[in-house]
Amino acid sequence: QAQLAESGGGLVQAGGSLRLSCAASGRTFSNRRMGWFRQAPGKEREFVAAVNWSGGLTYYADSVKGRFTISRDSAKNTVFLQMNNLQPEETAVYYCASQDSGRSYIGALEYDYWGQGTQVTVSS
Repeated sequence: QAQLAESGGGLVQAGGSLRLSCAASGRTFSNRRMGWFRQAPGKEREFVAAVNWSGGLTYYADSVKGRFTISRDSAKNTVFLQMNNLQPEETAVYYCASQDSGRSYIGALEYDYWGQGTQVTVSS
């Protein structure tokens, strides 16, 4: 069974950095796009970043451009999200997700595999 497992969340001060990891297992994720979403309490799940598994094309939400970097290690079936200059309003549960590459990368409903999420808390 396909599984995605996030790790790397935690507590960080404003302006700090965290690196999230997402390990995929149970099936091949080649030719599938991988994405990161986040959901704060009382808010909808929002797109953060995505990467095409084989092509290395990357996509970012405007709010994180220049501060977050998504990357992947195809040999290890792992996707990373480097987050720099984090702000308190970015406190949320961060989720890893996977989809067929032909779908829209922004909509959460376009993804069919999800991890359990990892909590990121940014203190002011």
